[in-house]
Amino acid sequence: MRLRPRRPYFSRATVFALTMALPATSAIAEAPASPVAAAPAQAPDALAGKLTRRVIQRAPSSTPGREIVQVETEIPPGVESGWHIHPGEEVGFIIAGEVEMHVQGRPTIILRAGDGFLIPPRTPHNARDIGPETGRMLSTYIVEPGQPLVTLVDPHAHK
Repeated sequence: MRLRPRRPYFSRATVFALTMALPATSAIAEAPASPVAAAPAQAPDALAGKLTRRVIQRAPSSTPGREIVQVETEIPPGVESGWHIHPGEEVGFIIAGEVEMHVQGRPTIILRAGDGFLIPPRTPHNARDIGPETGRMLSTYIVEPGQPLVTLVDPHAHK
């Protein structure tokens, strides 16, 4: 009998505890409490009217020409992020809720609390919370510095 490797399971309480233990720096913090530089104050990005996004930390990457930005995003039930791209990789984890994820060139998937996802650079994608609770995700972006973190796009223009 061949055993399949088990996917690690984290209870919601564990994920919540880990999330609460993260540093609370934000995009408008005056003095970060850690050596990680706070994000500079910027104009709201293209998704600011639909989602609640909180920059947790931002720091230069060891990869030349890249920075790492970690963001917690909340998507209310029934709300879509809108098709968008990022100037680098997105490594994400669903903290709560159920999210329907559309990534151009891939089948649509349903992500639940405890599921991870990867989005390649400049790949159009759209997330929709399918409820009943607010979807929460933690995303780490490895992106080009100085570029907008999010740019809304027409998904048909990138095929």
